[in-house]
Amino acid sequence: MRPSHTYAVTSPNQVYAWDICWLKRDVRGLFYYAYTIIDLFDRSVVGWSIETEESEEHSARLFARVVRDLKVRPQIVHADNGHPMRGVTLAVFLDSLLISRSHSRPRCSNDNAFIESYHKTLKYTVGYPNTFSSLEHARSWYAQFIHWYNTEHLHAGLGYVTPKQRRTGEAEAIYEARNRTIAEARERNPLRWRQNRIFTYQSNPVSFQFRPAVQAA
Repeated sequence: MRPSHTYAVTSPNQVYAWDICWLKRDVRGLFYYAYTIIDLFDRSVVGWSIETEESEEHSARLFARVVRDLKVRPQIVHADNGHPMRGVTLAVFLDSLLISRSHSRPRCSNDNAFIESYHKTLKYTVGYPNTFSSLEHARSWYAQFIHWYNTEHLHAGLGYVTPKQRRTGEAEAIYEARNRTIAEARERNPLRWRQNRIFTYQSNPVSFQFRPAVQAA
């Protein structure tokens, strides 16, 4: 078993997690494939594509586009053990940029919990189509969803701010305002806090289990 290390994510673009989600087409048994990369610090989607098949070449192109367009290089990229995630094409690309690769343990979906949580939000959102009629339909709907998710969705894991607010630092002012409101309410009605416990909003580091992969030859 590969050794694991607890890694604290304290700023954007340190650790990315990614996966592929199957989207049902209107022909039974056929799917489109949504490739999605999220930043663990703020859960924002930093890159995505929808394709007609699972392929390590699509994965490598997506990461190349993210690195080029955002002008960033994450320290770690985490994924599960599917072929597009472990393929040589993507592995060589990430290794060439000195980006460490991390993979989940076999049959342990909880090792990639952040992206699995994102997929649950995706498929349980109001308006999620039962099927997609075309590749254009899937890409158009997904683009709108990503915009909503990044800029409007109040994320429970972020203290009910949006991924964008966490990424830009706006979340800190929101937390301060909420904490001030709670403190003022306690002063006015102290009997409501008989146990002397006050919930406070704050930014906390994200804990991540880093399981390093062997570099591609």
